[in-house]
Amino acid sequence: MSSTEARRRLVTRLVTTEAIESQAQLRRLLSHAGHDVTQATVSRDLEFVGAVKERGGAASRYRIQDPDDARRARSALAVAVNEFVESVVVAAPMVVLHTPPGAAHLVAGKIDATDMPGVLGTVAGDDTVFVAVEESIGAAVVAAEIEGV
Repeated sequence: MSSTEARRRLVTRLVTTEAIESQAQLRRLLSHAGHDVTQATVSRDLEFVGAVKERGGAASRYRIQDPDDARRARSALAVAVNEFVESVVVAAPMVVLHTPPGAAHLVAGKIDATDMPGVLGTVAGDDTVFVAVEESIGAAVVAAEIEGV
């Protein structure tokens, strides 16, 4: 068994048993367990094990997403993008989507439901969605992901 496999099993266990609120917190826990890793490795491990940031109330935490939920969310986003999105524009550090009047909130909700890597959140008007993007991921990557669903 490789140390990567062992570390990822530990990440899964920690995410399911502890209230992990940040990658820095997870990195400290991994370090205490003998896995000195970079933030980038923690980020890749979280993505590999299917962990997503669950937003709720004042606090947020990571949880392991059910693969069926993730597939359904991506499928619903694909339908919304194909039906309503008229344009996708990179305006770093954001992605701006244009929709017909009244459809922006539908698209924004579908983006939020996917827990897409790099998406910090959405703000929807009547016909425009602003997608706030993590600087480390980049708006162009998120725009391509949205267009490619």
